[in-house]
Amino acid sequence: MRKLTCLAAALVALALPAFADPAHGLWQTRPDDNGNFGHVRIQTCSNGKICGGLTRAFDGQGAEIESPNIGRAIVWDMEPQGDGQYRNGRVYAPDRDRTYNARMELRGNTLGVSGCVLGICREQEWTRVQ
Repeated sequence: MRKLTCLAAALVALALPAFADPAHGLWQTRPDDNGNFGHVRIQTCSNGKICGGLTRAFDGQGAEIESPNIGRAIVWDMEPQGDGQYRNGRVYAPDRDRTYNARMELRGNTLGVSGCVLGICREQEWTRVQ
């Protein structure tokens, strides 16, 4: 019986990644106005929506730097719409210290992240790290 329980647990553990949202993972942002970029971990949050926080920050030469934004939510409340589309979320831009209404679009190993305020929009393409 114990072997059967272990086998069932292993099968469930192996199946879980298949149910993960396709945007889940680690993404590298494009350089901001200051030349800095970061790694954002995208996952499903406690409210069932997609969110992501800054895990590491880098300067323009790729050297890791300290940042007060490590651990801070960068995207949140993204609602999966299917077909790689996410809407009705928010995105924080550390270089401008602003929060925007946001959407995301998954295109293979690229994640288009755009934010708008009062009709003025800005978009970045992030690259999957893992």
